[in-house]
Amino acid sequence: MRPFIHDDFLLETDTARELYVRHARDLPIVDFHCHLSPELMAANHRFRSITEVWLEGDNYKWRAMRACGVPERLVSGEGSDWEKFEAWARVVPETLRNPLFHWTAMELHRPFGIDTLLSPATARETFDRCNERLQSEDSFTTMGLLRSWRVAVVCSTDDPVDSLDAHRELARRSDQATRVYPTWRPDAGLSFDDPRAWNAWVGKLEAASNGVVRSFGDLVEALEARHRVFHELGCRASDHGLETLPPPAAYSDSSVSSSFDALRAGRSLDSGPALALQAALLHRLAVMDFERGWVQQFHLGAYRNVSSRLMAKLGPNVGGDSMGDFEMARGLAAFLDGLDGEEKLARTILYNLNPRDNELFATMAGNFNDGTVPGKMQYGASWWFLDQKDGIEAQLRAVSNLGVLSRFVGMITDSRSFLSYSRHDYFRRILCNLLGNDVKLGLVPDDREALGRLVTAVCFTNARDFFRFPLGSVANQ
Repeated sequence: MRPFIHDDFLLETDTARELYVRHARDLPIVDFHCHLSPELMAANHRFRSITEVWLEGDNYKWRAMRACGVPERLVSGEGSDWEKFEAWARVVPETLRNPLFHWTAMELHRPFGIDTLLSPATARETFDRCNERLQSEDSFTTMGLLRSWRVAVVCSTDDPVDSLDAHRELARRSDQATRVYPTWRPDAGLSFDDPRAWNAWVGKLEAASNGVVRSFGDLVEALEARHRVFHELGCRASDHGLETLPPPAAYSDSSVSSSFDALRAGRSLDSGPALALQAALLHRLAVMDFERGWVQQFHLGAYRNVSSRLMAKLGPNVGGDSMGDFEMARGLAAFLDGLDGEEKLARTILYNLNPRDNELFATMAGNFNDGTVPGKMQYGASWWFLDQKDGIEAQLRAVSNLGVLSRFVGMITDSRSFLSYSRHDYFRRILCNLLGNDVKLGLVPDDREALGRLVTAVCFTNARDFFRFPLGSVANQ
């Protein structure tokens, strides 16, 4: 019996197999949104075990482990590496029909070359084989893993107040096969719920920008100074993780200044003034992106920190988040329309988390193309809870039906794990299979070269050209 993950995995037709092998499989990767640690990359970190590289910080796996009754000490707690791995091995057979089952098998197959399914019976052998390679082979350090996947670009996620020292170190490397760039993520500066936390962040911004922030204008100037530093280190994209964009609201400079002054003095804002201040600051940040030729990304719709128990015990990003059901259209339309009317709308990618909004986002993006840049407005890849087979196919159908698939910039990992690049292979197989079935059903012509050009564009060249990164040698195709 052949292994579960085999050459034809997810490829149901001869056309799909040909498209994957000839046009998708060996392409470099432009990972323009992830949460990998620049510090680990700068140090070319060698992982102590498969548990560190695979389970630490992976809230997908943590949610499944909790759902299967694994105690927290073996999820995020003080359990040993072997105890946590063995607990995960008990859970994996219970995840049939969850994408974690696919990802687990794919990540063991490549890069570790392990084709036996993970279970309690295979846990010890798998743990030992993975650890032996991690501890002895240069291809299993952080940068070695990126090279093995032919990753041309990695964009980490960075706060404007971050020092960026790791990025400076990475920029000095002689081996530039994989370029690593920061991404501007100013979410902390747009969150006004906790005046004390926000003021602490402003203090860090003052230190990072060598300035003093006494007014809203000072805040914008300090952010502009850091924006310039990010640009000098190769940043070409911003990213915003928000519930939704602020709804249309009239605000004056004086009202924004008044709200800023109150917040800076430690006073809480009512929802109306807070939304107006957020809208004003977002607009100015978007203009900065446009003026420097960046891409702006908006990840919208996450209902974060729903579990107050997990938040109090472990903090954010530990598996206590879900899809939200926020109103999206009005705020999104008003924000984009305001920039478009000023002719200062940057190239933009919109990501949604609730599948009910697929078509909303796809059609909203189409409203603001202006003929200046092919694919200027993008409905982005399925992400977080949607980056599974059904979610990927639904996103591809929405792009195809309501936009132009051939201009789509493709997949992201959105991950904290250096083993998550199998998600690009997963996406490529699903895309090729979708097209192969279209050929089988007579929905598209059986023109392998035209289909191959589309696959190559969506899996690599569109992202390469859209972001305008200086790329490493692996990307010179």
